[in-house]
Formats: sequence, C-alpha cells, structure tokens
Amino acid sequence: MSYTGPEFESPQPRRPRRGPLTVALAALVPGALLGWGAYETLGDGGSDGAARTAATSASRPVSSAPAPAGSRGDDGKVSGSPSAPSGGSGALRGKVVVVDPGHNPGNFRHTAEINRQVDIGTNSKECDTTGTSTNDGYTEARFTLDLAHRLRDLLEREGATVKLTHDGDSPPWGPCVDERARFGNAAHADAAISLHADGSAAGDHGFHVILPGSVHAGAADTRPIVGPSHELGVRIADTYRRATGEPPANYVGDGTGLVTRTDLGGLNLSTVPKVFIECGNMRDDTDAALLTSGTWRQRAAQGISEGIVSFLRVS
Repeated sequence: MSYTGPEFESPQPRRPRRGPLTVALAALVPGALLGWGAYETLGDGGSDGAARTAATSASRPVSSAPAPAGSRGDDGKVSGSPSAPSGGSGALRGKVVVVDPGHNPGNFRHTAEINRQVDIGTNSKECDTTGTSTNDGYTEARFTLDLAHRLRDLLEREGATVKLTHDGDSPPWGPCVDERARFGNAAHADAAISLHADGSAAGDHGFHVILPGSVHAGAADTRPIVGPSHELGVRIADTYRRATGEPPANYVGDGTGLVTRTDLGGLNLSTVPKVFIECGNMRDDTDAALLTSGTWRQRAAQGISEGIVSFLRVS
C-alpha cells in the first residue's frame, strides 16, 4: 500500500458571539480568510511538521491533449493551482522553463514500450524505466509529478512559461529519454530540469544535482551547454539545500551535492542548459519521511524554483 502522506483538515471558523461586535467581526472575516489562503499557499506545516501545501486547484495540460481536472497531492491537496499566465508579468517574463517529471506513473503498464533501446549519442539505453519507490510503496513517478506541479506553479508566478514533458496520463507512458531532451530543445528552453529521487542503499541519504559532462559523439554535443548547466546546477544545489535542510548526498559527489555524468540521454542530447536533481534517497527511512511529506515537497519546489529564478535573472 502506498504511503499517502500526512493530511490536515482545515480549521473550523469560530462562531462569532451575538452582540455589538457582530458587524465588526463580519468586516474582519474576509481579511482573515485571505490570511488563511496565504498560509495555505506557503505550505506551513505547523509546529508538528505535518503537511500543508500550496497547490489547491486543477492542473493544466502541457499540450493539445486535455489534462485531468486536477491531480490530488499526497497530502490530500490538489496540485496545480492557477498561477500567472504564460509570458505574464514577473521577473521571468519571456523565459521558458521545461520541467521533466522523472519516469511516469503509467510505465508499469507499458514495460515492452519502455524497454526498447534508444540512441543517447554515446550508446543506446532503455527508452525509460519505472523508477524506484520507498519501502512503503510510494513511487518515484508519483513523487516527481507532484513536485513538478508545485514547481510549475511557483515559476509561473514569476512570469515564466513552464512546459512539462508529460502530465497525468498524457502520454500514458514515457516519454523516452531522447524525447524528453528533444522536448526542451524544441521549446527553446532557457533552463530545463529533470526531477528524480534516488533508489540507493539504506543509509545513503541526501540530494545531488547531476550536471552534463562534455560529450561530442553521434547526435550528442553538450559542449555549448556544459558551462551554463554547471551554473544552473550550482545555484539549484545551494537554494535547495537552504530551503529543505537536506544535506548533500553522503554516497556520491564528495559532499558537494554535485555529480557530473555523460551516460544520461536526457542530458547528452540536450541543446539547452539542463540538470537533473535526485531530491533524496527513497530507500533511506530518513529521506523517505521527507519525500512523502507534502509540506517538505513544497519546500523542495521552492528551493528548486529559487535556483532557477536566480540563474535566469543573470543569464
């Protein structure tokens, strides 16, 4: 059974006393409700650390295919709240960000399709994989899609145009790793990020950001994006750590939270600045408790968003 995360009931409004203060209290109620809305948006978990999250309404489609009416987050809230229109006002007006939720919840039902080989420039790899999960069955694909919705909302509030490589059941599996790279290229993204959570051994914990190494083989040529991708990754690692309190991984990256790889098709075939982030280790109980918390996922989205905003403001 999947861990569905903590859930909060909205506090019940107190019944005002009858008497001379009724009119005054009635005037204060709208302001109080606005304050509660801001509180929910911030995703404040309260003193006991339980999850409250920002996402409260329907997810929007990423292509011409209709999107589901809403995607309910693992803390009982609905991911994908309305936000600034694409290309709207804000610090990132005119910027395009591609967010790639790692894997796909439907991959389990399409093993033949995702197992076919695709060219990643240096060699061939599987189209996609199912991803990992916590020991309680909370899947990486479920985590990344929820996080992607939260990140999209934050970036759109900054004025960015945000495009997801997949959403809901569109497409029902994949896309393949080469298609995910081409999605960002075709969008002429100013920045792209692929969201993941690791499946390493228990005791391995912490996050790491994966940077593209220099590759020039076949269809892959990362040389123009190595520099800006490194800058993007450094900024995200810094803001993510501050926002979440999650330390750099203790099993890769020598404590820096940064790892360079040349074997990932999503990076090898990218022509735009792009990084991956492994937000934590789902097989470690300490990290799993964070990854399954809606409050913490909101902080993770905030940290990633701040890094992207910082990068795009100077790029």
